[in-house]
Amino acid sequence: MTGLAISTTGLVHIYRAHGHDVAALSGIGISVRPGELVGLLGPSGAGKSTLLQLCGGLLTPSAGRLQVGEHNVATMTDTELDRMRSGDVGIVLQGAGRNLIPYLTPADNIRYAQQAAPDERDLPTPEAILELVGLGNHAATPLSQLTPGQVQLCAVAVGIATLPGLLLADEPTSQLDHHARDEVLAALRTINSETGMTVLLVTHDPEVAATLPRTITIRDGRIASEGRSGEEYAVVAVDGSLPLPPHVAELLPAGTLVQVTTDDGVIRLTPVEQEGNQ
Repeated sequence: MTGLAISTTGLVHIYRAHGHDVAALSGIGISVRPGELVGLLGPSGAGKSTLLQLCGGLLTPSAGRLQVGEHNVATMTDTELDRMRSGDVGIVLQGAGRNLIPYLTPADNIRYAQQAAPDERDLPTPEAILELVGLGNHAATPLSQLTPGQVQLCAVAVGIATLPGLLLADEPTSQLDHHARDEVLAALRTINSETGMTVLLVTHDPEVAATLPRTITIRDGRIASEGRSGEEYAVVAVDGSLPLPPHVAELLPAGTLVQVTTDDGVIRLTPVEQEGNQ
């Protein structure tokens, strides 16, 4: 399997609320390489789940470019999007139960999901997929007898039932205790490392984010920063704008004039007092 890349440029999504247009995303630009494991972070309402749903073709971009593998998602028809989700993109919605048929066993849930796979695809057995996520002994166990963590693992297994090149997971560890959370994260890492599948997950948990090799933080519909191996970096946008880290932004209120100077490769930001404020 080859993981799918994700590339967006100037991605915008606008929705209508209370009679007004609201920009959930305002010119997002990201690049995810095939086979990466990436977390989307940010406060509630920042736009991270919106970005995930756009990548899965569940929402339509208002403007900009969105490429998932060879798919130009922004221009695809509903039929083409259905075909993409049936084979190339797996989605785990927030809330494990939304991804499962409650009266079916874990194995039968996977069999049902595999019915949508392209005919030419050689798929593993449901038991093999459950083994991959750590549920090898629960193929025939009723969902009602599984723990919350095991139910979430089952939802992840259904998300990879067709061996997609991209797995999108929205808050897969929310409302789980630490042990169950760690089991789900371990399963996602195993899926990523053993299959080469690209994994993009949304999380609000800083402890989860700290375990991920790369994170992208979204704030107010824009890319605020990126994390690499525990280090946080600001990201220069295509238009040259640079969102400041929160602890720096507190020192530079909106409207502050800032002098930018360079000295031997060191960039300095110096607030300038304005007339009338002295």
